[in-house]
Amino acid sequence: MSKPLNIVKSRFVPIAIENIDTDQIIPARFLKATTREGFGKNLFRDWRYNNDNELEPKADFPLNNPNFSGEILVAGKNFGCGSSREHAAWAVDDYGFRVVVSSFFADIFKNNAQNNGVLPVTVSEEFLQKIFALGNEATLTVNLEAQTITIDATGEQAKFDINNYKKTCLLNGYDDIDYLLSIKNEIKEFEKA
Repeated sequence: MSKPLNIVKSRFVPIAIENIDTDQIIPARFLKATTREGFGKNLFRDWRYNNDNELEPKADFPLNNPNFSGEILVAGKNFGCGSSREHAAWAVDDYGFRVVVSSFFADIFKNNAQNNGVLPVTVSEEFLQKIFALGNEATLTVNLEAQTITIDATGEQAKFDINNYKKTCLLNGYDDIDYLLSIKNEIKEFEKA
């Protein structure tokens, strides 16, 4: 069970790079653990650090820039492409991002994110570029119930689509098993009929 998600109002971290694949999100050498904890420290590891052993931060990478923070990651088109690595969603979540915004998501990453309590929000390329053009103090509001994302400074808003089942799960913090348990009485009644 993950933390329920509905409205996230936050500053954001922009990574204006297209085709970010799952090996860039969490490099394969860090896939040894079987629990979800601890992956956030290696999120974008090869882009964040100059030296793998000394952990020397690259000053120009957004996650290392103290001017950027928040629960929302904004990324270029085709985020999460590459191998079907659930660890990528774990790393995004463990770092503290509740929402990822892009103009396109790889299907497997999108499903893995939703299954692990992270909301992928697909916007038009035009709307994405408006977000990238904002200053580092700007905030976004993502409303899952209304399926909207708003640029708070201007009030500009975009709608996004989400499967009703995944929406219910995210709103309640359910995984697939939690969802089944939440409707167990309905299942019992169906069995009786």
